[in-house]
Amino acid sequence: MTLDVLTIGRASVDLYGEQVGGRLEDMRSFAKYVGGSPTNIAAGCARLGLRAGLITRVGDEHMGRFIREELAAEGVDVRGVITDPERLTALVLLGIRDREHFPLIFYRERCADMALCEDDIDPALIGQARCVVATGTHLSHPRTRAAVLKALHLARESGAKTVLDIDFRPNLWGLAGHGAGEERFIASPAVTAALKEVLGLFDLIVGTEEEFHIAGGSTDTIAALRAVRALTDAVLVCKRGPMGAAAFEGDVPDDLDKGVSGPGFPVEVFNVLGAGDGFMAGLLRGWLGGEDWPTALTWANACGALAVSRHGCTPSYPSWEELQFFLARGVQRPDLRHDAELEHVHWATATRKGEWPVLRVFAFDHRPQFEQMPGATAERIGAFKRLCLEAAQEVAGGAPGHGILCDGRLGREALEQAAGSGLWIGRPAEAPGSRPLAFEPEIGPDGGGLAEWPRGQVVKALLLAHPDDAPTLRHAQDEALRRLFTAARRQRLEFLVELTPSRLGPVDDDTVSRLIEGIYHLGIFPDWWKLEPMVSDGAWRQVSAVITAHDPHCRGILVLGLEASPEALAESFRVAARQELVRGFAVGRTIFAAAARDWFAGRIGDGEARARMAARYRELCRLWDDACERQNR
Repeated sequence: MTLDVLTIGRASVDLYGEQVGGRLEDMRSFAKYVGGSPTNIAAGCARLGLRAGLITRVGDEHMGRFIREELAAEGVDVRGVITDPERLTALVLLGIRDREHFPLIFYRERCADMALCEDDIDPALIGQARCVVATGTHLSHPRTRAAVLKALHLARESGAKTVLDIDFRPNLWGLAGHGAGEERFIASPAVTAALKEVLGLFDLIVGTEEEFHIAGGSTDTIAALRAVRALTDAVLVCKRGPMGAAAFEGDVPDDLDKGVSGPGFPVEVFNVLGAGDGFMAGLLRGWLGGEDWPTALTWANACGALAVSRHGCTPSYPSWEELQFFLARGVQRPDLRHDAELEHVHWATATRKGEWPVLRVFAFDHRPQFEQMPGATAERIGAFKRLCLEAAQEVAGGAPGHGILCDGRLGREALEQAAGSGLWIGRPAEAPGSRPLAFEPEIGPDGGGLAEWPRGQVVKALLLAHPDDAPTLRHAQDEALRRLFTAARRQRLEFLVELTPSRLGPVDDDTVSRLIEGIYHLGIFPDWWKLEPMVSDGAWRQVSAVITAHDPHCRGILVLGLEASPEALAESFRVAARQELVRGFAVGRTIFAAAARDWFAGRIGDGEARARMAARYRELCRLWDDACERQNR
């Protein structure tokens, strides 16, 4: 079987209010995430290493494409995600009012996922799954209920396990108004009857105490669990908030504490929304992996604890590596989102997306270098940078492992055209030549301007620094770099630091490694380093050792060019390629300088400039690939 878990049901875009402690009416800005219980569960399972898929519908518009792209980036199989040409993707607005209240509004009028029907259920896809997970909302409408029941019957026929997450939302069953999205329980004999009809189809049923109340038809939890037990042999897992969860494989005892349990985690409750879906992902990882119930419940409780401590649903769920780190190290502080070490593991192994084992970057983020060329104006520089982008795209040909560095002041149109192209995109934040480090006006002194940058752009900071810098200069540099790094993380943007100490003083084998060590001691963890070529293996080994010791999750190092000739770069590539952490190069003037001078002077046209840059960029890509091949990388 190719899938461990296949979920079915809701898919929405969650718009989370970013201001905490206020009414939803008072929210000024919203963060956008994927949402919907089965969508969250699928993403959570994928983060934990399970092969997960989803069956749902999304609209044929931007939000539907967002869900599809986000799930693919998480590693979720989207073959069962159907595009509905007639309906819009569901939206949910959510907020964090306080520790007890989490207002939300469901925008689900004729939404795409509620159009799911029996014809959307592919028997071949169901047959590839070890486990099919249904959630309660899609049992609320005859059309979606028929689709879910078809999937469940096919799963049972193929020998797959079946799971129900009761996921009771009263207003999605028509029991409460639009403003009551936060309501978790309203008694309804009709809903209880609808759930009881299907309970016998499941091997595992999971819900909160209130959800078992609706499934069992009683507000006495023991009585409700026993009513459910009378209809099914499924393992029942009752979620109990801060008290963890209890599993019941057989008869339900008189006391919930007598069920099988795993340890809870003493953490601050910041946001309960979506925590149950994270819990389910951890539970499924343990259950499908053949772990005993105490272990599976421990993993589930840990995933739930991590989720309630963060903003958002799917973004808060841990990777498998993060879960193991958390279980081994334990809770260091109850407000987990402020645990810097844990948050870095979360960022590097769960939030950050994509892999770049090789990266060849055409850098044309230069500003003064262009402005000083005869014949250059801001408008003409922008036009030339578009030619640079076209040359990069020609060489890349849609293949992975290529990228650009481009600025937003002179190269704005090139940046806009590059968005969504598949290229790695880096963008400078520093004011050219600033020492101590200062930022371009668009960034602002506190880095707040990064909020306007599109997702996927990498924040680059060129730090003109040397270990012999005066303490006052070093302090000013450190504080500026820390502000920028903090702002980049807040905006979920990767961070690249470029170091060129040779401009400022003598350099020996430990110069760069000392600078890097100092940056890590500031609590700054760049995703990327961009470094001058070093001819000494000893210098490279020191740099690699410092980075690996402080951040084993670092993306890697890019070698810059300093307008060296291709022959000189070939030698520096040969040395750099011996280092596993060096992923590629970021070279600019070697590629564009001669063509730019001739183009601005009017000696060549667009076509020739583009062709010359493409030829030089292609040559450097070949030189790097040849250097790696000689090292058997």
